[in-house]
Amino acid sequence: MDETLKELGDYIAASRGEAILGYEVAYGELNVRVAHDAIADVVAWLAKDPKGGFVSLVDVCGADYPEREKRFDVVYHLLSPARNLRIRLTIQTDDVTPVPSITPILPGANWFEREAYDLYGILFVGHPDLRRLLTDYGFEGHPLRKDFPVTGYVEVRYDDEQKRVVYEPVRLNQEFRDFDFLSPWEGTDYVLPGDEKAKAETKPS
Repeated sequence: MDETLKELGDYIAASRGEAILGYEVAYGELNVRVAHDAIADVVAWLAKDPKGGFVSLVDVCGADYPEREKRFDVVYHLLSPARNLRIRLTIQTDDVTPVPSITPILPGANWFEREAYDLYGILFVGHPDLRRLLTDYGFEGHPLRKDFPVTGYVEVRYDDEQKRVVYEPVRLNQEFRDFDFLSPWEGTDYVLPGDEKAKAETKPS
């Protein structure tokens, strides 16, 4: 299998020239690094070329490396049903440079690219409807970025008096942050709310 993937990598690199920045075969998978502006052309060629036939899009996702100038990897996983082969394409971008959308080529990329935009803030030019997919309207930030706070910026609750959902700044109530690290078999030295009766019943008479 590795030999087949290496031959395919050589063929792609020779056929697409400067659009291919390099490739390697690792763990039984072909990983191809593609030039940022060439991704749509490479995907279209892989789908149509007789030695490719990569017409099935498995996934488009992002990865964040904030220490890099181009902090995001955009990763494409493609499948060739005719050859029973998989390929991974990777490009790099930052948070202001849009990536050519492959949705016009493989319509299944629509929601994948929206998800990458929503969770990482990766922009796609040529996408028919680039808007958030998983987070709420008015959501601030992109939750899978490494610099996004684990607690988020706001919390949501339903206000019974106002009869609507309200957004409020995150509050970290300290009374619930006093953790007990005793063995669970020994139990705690204090009574947890709701356990008053159970504790009273276990006291020796």
